[in-house]
Amino acid sequence: MCSYFHDVCHIQVSNQELKVDEQLRMKGTYQYPDGGQYKGEWSEEGQREGYGVLRLTDGSNYYGMFKAGLCEGLGVMVFSDNSRYEGEFKQGKFHGKGVFMRCDGMKYIGEYQNGKISGLGQVTFSDGSHGLPRNEGYFNGNKLVQREKCPEVIQAALQNAENARNLKA
Repeated sequence: MCSYFHDVCHIQVSNQELKVDEQLRMKGTYQYPDGGQYKGEWSEEGQREGYGVLRLTDGSNYYGMFKAGLCEGLGVMVFSDNSRYEGEFKQGKFHGKGVFMRCDGMKYIGEYQNGKISGLGQVTFSDGSHGLPRNEGYFNGNKLVQREKCPEVIQAALQNAENARNLKA
């Protein structure tokens, strides 16, 4: 490992090239044995840390922020069927506010906890409608348990989704 960093230092680790910038963040690409690939920033401990792109063998792709090796902060997960989640992640799971869009155009805009729909949000069907009566309010899992308007949560989730889409390395 380099003990002195000047502008950019190249390091060979397991036949994978890593670059270390002046802020001591390593950047590089790693090909996993199963065929998956990560390209992005690494911590000094060798974990995914900061911005990166993770390509999984099932055709799913994640681009966004990582912490301690897991998706954390803003990011976009695109599944192999083109369903996608854009928003906040915590410890590798949907957590916070975001937008999940199914491949058929149906979407949920709102709050998530520990990888599940939980909290205030709104369902939009593929035709753009919200159902009659309107599917907006408090959700637990996939079930609407209390109807109520939640425009602030919807706006925050849409903003998180936009911010996640606009992340750059």
